[in-house]
Amino acid sequence: MKLKQLLVSSFILVSATAWAEPSYRLFVTNEKSNSVSVIDSRTGEVETTLDIGDRPRGIGLSPDHKTLYVALSEENAIGMVDVATLEMIGKLEAGEDPETFDVHPNGNLYLSNEDDAKATVINPSTGKIIEEIRVGLEPEGVAVSPDGSIVLVTSESTNMVHVIDTAQHKVVANILVAARPRGLAFNSDGSRAYVSSEIGNEIAIIDTKTFTIIKKVVVDVPKSKPMAIKLSPDDKTLYMTLGRAAKVVVMDAESLDIKTTVDVGKRVWGEEISRDGSRIYTANGVSNTVSVVDTESNKSIMEIEVGKGPWGLVIDD
Repeated sequence: MKLKQLLVSSFILVSATAWAEPSYRLFVTNEKSNSVSVIDSRTGEVETTLDIGDRPRGIGLSPDHKTLYVALSEENAIGMVDVATLEMIGKLEAGEDPETFDVHPNGNLYLSNEDDAKATVINPSTGKIIEEIRVGLEPEGVAVSPDGSIVLVTSESTNMVHVIDTAQHKVVANILVAARPRGLAFNSDGSRAYVSSEIGNEIAIIDTKTFTIIKKVVVDVPKSKPMAIKLSPDDKTLYMTLGRAAKVVVMDAESLDIKTTVDVGKRVWGEEISRDGSRIYTANGVSNTVSVVDTESNKSIMEIEVGKGPWGLVIDD
């Protein structure tokens, strides 16, 4: 039976307005070594490795970038780390098998519970679960819209994207997509969302006003298994990891035409983009590395050794 975790200490508050000075740290969850690698993104040097808990996967930052959140799947918890001091500051109960999550502008966490077919909403300031929302089987990807009005959740076995209204905490639409949907991303104004489908080898664009698919394409890259998605700051370019293909595909975000591909590590999974869009970082689960991609040349310029089974990334810049 999985151990119940400590709730967040009462003094920890989430602020959506007061931002901390950037640490320029890149945080990487290492699923198989139960750790988080802390990398100086300016130099590519690993500063330290944090023992974080059992099976860390999803990772994110509070709106003020003062707190790092890590989904600890085998502990049914979200671990919290002070970004400045790198000290563990508590754990939140998070329901059965939390996998990925996204942070709402108000600081609440929306996360997928893979084994329970539900999405859970947590207020980290109080440590309380606000809501549990039924979704499809094996929920995975989670994305909060820029204005916080909706949350999208992919369900791998139901082959759907579920649209949750955050005012009601209810599913208001279900969108059928290709087999085994994984990653999600919104454009900057929230008018469009992108979803990747691993087995269907497809990427689709969703109109978030009508909740309909307005474009979809099969990814014409050998061994492609579409996973994580990031958009350039100007919304013109889409970067998507391709799993077993060991590549990032670079696409026109409007037409979904392939511009090029970038060779990275084996079983590339999670992905992050720098605030200025000049670098892409990928978690390479079999190579046990992070690739650093220069987006001007579309070349990998550095491979950084991390722990075993790197899964997710987030950057404080």
